[in-house]
Amino acid sequence: MDLRKLQELMAEIYLDRDSRRGADKTLLWMISEAGEVADAYLKSDLRVLESEVADLLAWLLSFCNVVGIDLEGAILAKYGLGCPNCGSKPCKCPPK
Repeated sequence: MDLRKLQELMAEIYLDRDSRRGADKTLLWMISEAGEVADAYLKSDLRVLESEVADLLAWLLSFCNVVGIDLEGAILAKYGLGCPNCGSKPCKCPPK
């Protein structure tokens, strides 16, 4: 399934609820999921990490739905031709 279809799936499941919750609270839920990803990673629990990464992506897609962003389009616009800084694939920018 491509990213656009995943975003459509999240809209089908959650858009009504997320819209009522609003962008601010949806964003906060997404950020809390990022913390759960970090926690699972630090505990080296791959099973939980997989679940939390899926939750994080679902919340990101839900947030994009609420604020009207086509995430696949946004990613392609920024990274579709390669690194947005040096234009290369793979990136040839010096490490920061």
